[in-house]
Amino acid sequence: MADWEIWVVIGVLCVATAATRSSFWLIGHRVSIPPRVQEMLRYAPACALAAIIGPDFLIDQQGEVQFTLANPKLLAGIAAFAFYAWRRNMLLTILFGMLVFTALRVLHIFGAAG
Repeated sequence: MADWEIWVVIGVLCVATAATRSSFWLIGHRVSIPPRVQEMLRYAPACALAAIIGPDFLIDQQGEVQFTLANPKLLAGIAAFAFYAWRRNMLLTILFGMLVFTALRVLHIFGAAG
């Protein structure tokens, strides 16, 4: 591609990004979302987060599912979930989960660390 073509692509992408992000702001008051859809959208962030971090808990570096006690990520995730259920504090849960994960990896508890 020529330099001018690259700049045209960058410009078009900038315009497309600005248009899609500002469309809700510009026409948001004219369009009403049904209550059922609004209720479903409340769960979208949690579903996206689960889709991102779920595979990381179960898939090791070789791409194989590791649903065993030798998986420190899975154990740390379970410990963090239990801690959150007990304390209901997201920042402390993140710190606790990372502390458990680090301890499992450093101490090589429950087999090989991944």
